[in-house]
Amino acid sequence: MKTRCLIIDDEPIALEVIKAHLQHFETVEVAGTAGNAIQAVELLNGQPVDLIFLDIRMPQMTGLDFLRSLSNPPKVIITTAYRDYALAGYELDVVDFLLKPISFERFLKAIQKYFKLATTTGPKRPEGTPDDLNRYLLVRADRKTVKIPLQQIIFIESLKDYVKIHTTQKVIITKEQISHLEANLPPHQFMRIHRSFIVAMNKIEAFSHETIDLAGKELPIGRSYKHLVISRLHS
Repeated sequence: MKTRCLIIDDEPIALEVIKAHLQHFETVEVAGTAGNAIQAVELLNGQPVDLIFLDIRMPQMTGLDFLRSLSNPPKVIITTAYRDYALAGYELDVVDFLLKPISFERFLKAIQKYFKLATTTGPKRPEGTPDDLNRYLLVRADRKTVKIPLQQIIFIESLKDYVKIHTTQKVIITKEQISHLEANLPPHQFMRIHRSFIVAMNKIEAFSHETIDLAGKELPIGRSYKHLVISRLHS
C-alpha cells in the first residue's frame, strides 16, 4: 500500500519542487495539493492521508494554526523559508522541518525519518469502521477512571483548571487538558470549534458563522477556527 501525501503550500513553485522530489519514491503518491487551510480540510475530509507537507506562512491561517486545529492529524513535515518556526514545529511533534529551497538530499532524510516512524508506530485503524460505535474515552473523575462511550458525548468544555464533558447522561468533570482529550477523539466524529470547546458532529442542531447550537446550548466559534469549522460544516 502506498503512502498518500498531501502538499499544502501557497507557492506553486514550492508545490512543484516537492512533487518532483516525491516522484523518486515508488511507494509514495500525491493524494492532493492545497494552497490554503480551507482547501486542505476539504481534501482531508474526503480521503485518507498518511503524510502532510505543510508550509507555515499562508493566507487566512498559518500552517501551525492549521495543525493545531486538527484532531489526530497525519504525520507532518514542515516546509518553510523561515528558520524561526523550527521550535514551534517540533513542539507540535512534526516528523521533520525542511528549510526552503529544499534539496533532494535533505528531502530524502525527512522521508526516511517518516518511514522509520511509520514502521515503529504501525498503521492506523481506518476511520469510520463499525468499531467506532463501541469506542470510548477514559478520564479520571471522582478518584476513579470513568469510561465514556463516544456516542454519548455532546460537547467538551474547557474551564480554567478543569474540563467538563457534557454527555447525554450527565456532566463529567475532570482535570484533563482539552488538548489531550482532543488527541484521543476521532476527527471524523468530533471537531474543535474554539480553544474552549470540542463538539460532536452528529449532535449539531444548527450553526451560523459565529455559533453552533446543540443540546439547547449556543457555543461560540473561535476566530482562529472559523474558516475550518464553517468549511467542515458545509462539506
